[in-house]
Amino acid sequence: MTTHTEAEIASQPDCWRRAVESIPADALPQPGERVAVVGCGTSWFIAMAYATLREQAGLGETDAFAASEAPLGRTYDRVLALTRSGTTTEVLELLGKVSTRTTAITADPDTPVMTLADQVVVLDYADEKSVVQTRFATTQLALLRGSLGEDLTQAIADASEAVAAPLPAELVEAEQFSFLGSGWSVGLAQEAALKMREASRSWTEAYPAMEYRHGPISIAGPGRVTWMLGAAPEGLREQVEVTGGTFFETSLDPMAELIRAQRVAVARAFARGLNPDEPMHLTRSVILSS
Repeated sequence: MTTHTEAEIASQPDCWRRAVESIPADALPQPGERVAVVGCGTSWFIAMAYATLREQAGLGETDAFAASEAPLGRTYDRVLALTRSGTTTEVLELLGKVSTRTTAITADPDTPVMTLADQVVVLDYADEKSVVQTRFATTQLALLRGSLGEDLTQAIADASEAVAAPLPAELVEAEQFSFLGSGWSVGLAQEAALKMREASRSWTEAYPAMEYRHGPISIAGPGRVTWMLGAAPEGLREQVEVTGGTFFETSLDPMAELIRAQRVAVARAFARGLNPDEPMHLTRSVILSS
């Protein structure tokens, strides 16, 4: 029997194709705008990735915040809110407080965010039955990357490879993971670690790759994996391997490499007798009582 999570992970290449074929030209941040991107949990990490990519593309200053921590005293041309459910309390409260132009990306058109944001992009085809976010997170990032002018042809091909490739046993059986990223993939490293925690209750950490040697590498050792999303800094592999730890890196697009991490999280859940569709202590959306 295939779980919802497995089916949703496998559908990502198709979802990405659909996203880049239907980019809304007027609803997303425009060149030159100063933008704050906000979200909670997974959406915050996707916001981090997009903010870095947009600034690197020279399209305008872009900051990413957890919705609960977004500063209200700064001036932005637009606030972009990422929310799969459209019901997350912190996101809705923030949208109700800001006076600047707002855009939201959501999966559900029948939620409060539809009236709180000035413009809404609905990716209902990427919605999920599983509590654990996989395809909605990456599909909205595919949409956002496409809006920056990126050609995602290779990324989509890499995603198809990541969906089908066998999973190394050393990843499924590892004691601990440290996910690393650089630039825009720092957010994806955080997201990979979150998936591993949510689905399989695994011990995971995440860092910018250049920061890993400033203390966190002390956790590396036999049975532990340092997993790089993107290209690793020179010499880092050798420094990890001398500890007896495993250094894992591929040439796949970091967003496609995230798919592999999602699959490992599910495999580890099964190995531990857990249901990845129903992670412990979690719900689809965090709605706080007033």
